Amino acid sequence: MPQKILAGRATDPQLRGDLVQVKVDQVILSRAPSRALAEAIATGMKKTPVEVAVAYDGTCVADASSLADIDEGSPHSVSPEFPTYNIPIARPGIGFPAPVHLERFAAPARLALTDDPRLTTVGGIGMLSLVVSPSQLGQALATGSVWLRPPRSVQIHLSGRVRPFVCARDVALELLRRNLDEVVRRIEGEHHAPVILEFAGPSARLLSVGDRAVLCGIAPQVGAAAALFVSDEKTEVFLRDQRRSKAHRALVPDPGAPCEEVVSIDLGTVDPLLMDEEGVVRPVRDLAGKPVAQVVLGGDSGVTLRDMLAAALLLKSKRVPSRLDLLVAPPSRQVLEVLAQSGALVDLVATGARIVEPDRRVVTSEIYPPPPGSLSLRTADPEPRIAGAPSFVVASAETLAYAVATGAVGDPRSFKRPVRVTVPRALPTDDVLILRDKKGEQVSTKKPPPAPAAVPWKGPLTLDVLAGVPKVNGHAAVGARGRAAPAPVEAPAAAAADPQGQAAPAEGKAAGGVALVLSTLDEVRAVAERATDLSTVRAVVAPFVPSTAVSAFASEGIATFLVGTEALGSIKDQKSVELPAPAQWGDRVAAIFGSERVEIAWLATGMERSWTHAGTVRQPPSAGKPAR
Repeated sequence: MPQKILAGRATDPQLRGDLVQVKVDQVILSRAPSRALAEAIATGMKKTPVEVAVAYDGTCVADASSLADIDEGSPHSVSPEFPTYNIPIARPGIGFPAPVHLERFAAPARLALTDDPRLTTVGGIGMLSLVVSPSQLGQALATGSVWLRPPRSVQIHLSGRVRPFVCARDVALELLRRNLDEVVRRIEGEHHAPVILEFAGPSARLLSVGDRAVLCGIAPQVGAAAALFVSDEKTEVFLRDQRRSKAHRALVPDPGAPCEEVVSIDLGTVDPLLMDEEGVVRPVRDLAGKPVAQVVLGGDSGVTLRDMLAAALLLKSKRVPSRLDLLVAPPSRQVLEVLAQSGALVDLVATGARIVEPDRRVVTSEIYPPPPGSLSLRTADPEPRIAGAPSFVVASAETLAYAVATGAVGDPRSFKRPVRVTVPRALPTDDVLILRDKKGEQVSTKKPPPAPAAVPWKGPLTLDVLAGVPKVNGHAAVGARGRAAPAPVEAPAAAAADPQGQAAPAEGKAAGGVALVLSTLDEVRAVAERATDLSTVRAVVAPFVPSTAVSAFASEGIATFLVGTEALGSIKDQKSVELPAPAQWGDRVAAIFGSERVEIAWLATGMERSWTHAGTVRQPPSAGKPAR
C-alpha cells in the first residue's frame, strides 16, 4: 500500500533508485513550525502549493518563556503570519495534533510529511505519514515535492476478536512484546530502506478508525517509518461522521503484493498488558496490588473516544482515592464536547478528576510529571526512554479505570461486567479554533523568520566525542523545547550534563563540533527529534539508525555512521574523533577515535551525501519545482 501511494506521486512510478522525488499532499507542522517556514521562505515560497498544510500551536498553558519564544521567533513557536502563506493555524485548545489531524484533515491514500513522530497515528485512516526534518518540510512547503527513500513493508496479520476488557492499547503492547523492533532492524540492515508496517487480515477490517490509529502509534517505538491500514467501509463511515465524506478514497493492497515479512497475531489471545517504567511489556497481573499515585487518562495516542466513554462508565459513582491524582486530558476538542454532551464529563468530574488542557507538554511530562518514587499510569505512548527522562507505566484506559477505582494496579477483568458503550454518530465538527487567512485579512506586521546559516563540511575535522543524548539548557533533550543556548556554549554544557558522567570538553575545543555516540534506538530517536536544538552536533555514530533519521540528519548537515556493537564500548570512552576530508568519504570511512582507528559505515546515500557536505537541503529560490 505505501508503494501504491508513492508510485502515484513519484516522477519515477517504478520507485527505482536510492531516492525518488514525490509530490506531497499534506504538511503537518508540530515541533518546529517556524523553522520549517523559515526554510520555505528562504527557498522563495510566497504561498505553499501543498493541498493541506497546518501548523499546530500546542502551548495551551502560556508562561513568560513561551511568550518570549513567539516574540523572538523561536523555531518551536507558531507566529501569526502563517495564514498569509496559506498555512492555517490550529490554535491552542483544539487538542493534540495527532487526534485533531485524524478527525479534521487526514485523508486516505494521501502522503503527509511531518516533524512529529507521534503523528504516525494518522495511518489508521489510510494516510501515509512520514517524519522528515524541518529543512525537508520547508522544501515541501515551497516546492510541493520532496526526495524520499522507497520503503519496504512488514505485514501484520490480525485475526480473531478481542475479549472483554481488552482494547487496542493492549494489542499494541502485545506487538511490542513480540519484538517487532528486531524484525524492523533486520530488514533495515538488509535493504537500507525505511520499513512501513501494513496491518492486514480479517480482523483489521473489524477495527474502528480510532483503534487502528492506536496500533499505528507503535511505529516509532520499533524503528518503523510509518504504519498503514486499509481504507474501507469503516474509513468511509468515519469520514462521513466527520462530515468529510468527499475525502474518502479506497486503499487496499494488490492481490499477491510482496512484503518482506509477515507477523501474525490472534486478537483472542491478548490479555490486559502494561509497559512498565523500564519499557518492558508485562501482563497487568505482574504489578497487581502496587499502589498508584497518578493517573493520566487521555493524551494524543493510546486512547479512543470509546475508551474515554468506557472509563467514565466504569468510574461512575466512584471516588478518587485520597492518595491518587486523576488527570483527564481529552485528545481533542471534539472528544471533549462529546464527553460533555453525553454526561461522561460530569461523571469524571464527580469522581474527582481534574480536566487539563491539551498542552504538548502533558505527553512529554514537562508539566504534570510523574511523582518521584510513585507509580504513574498513562494511556499515551511514551517519549524515547533515555537517562533523565520521566518514566511512567503505559496501559489501557480500562486498566487505568481499575487503578482509579481501587488505588492500585489490577486486572480490569476484575470489574463485575463489561460496560456497553455507544459512540454517537453525530459529532461536533465546528473548526472554530482553526485560524485561516480570509482574503488577506491576516496581514503580517513582522518580518519572516530567518533561516539558519548552513555549516558545510570543509576538510578534515576533529570532533569531541559525547556518549549518550546531550541536554538542552539543563533538561533532557527529549521533549524539551526550551530556548536554545548559543551554539558555542551548547556542546560543553551538554557534555557536562551527560548521564554517563563524562567531563565537559573545554569551551575552546567545541569549535569543531560534537560527535554523538548512541547505543539504543531511543537515544537515536531523541536526538533526531531535537536535532535543530543541538547546533554543534556534526556526526552521529550508532549500531542502528533508521533510514528516515539518516535522511533527516543529512538534511541538517549531520553525518550518520554505523558502527558494530563490539566497537561501541571502546569508542564511547574516547574524548575525540578525527574524520578525514569529505572528498575521502566512501561507503566506509576511516575514523580515528583517540588513538584507535575504526572503520565506520556512512549511512547516507545518493543526494543525502551532498546534503551532508553542504550542511543543508536548501536550494536556491529558482531551483525547486514541484513534481508532476
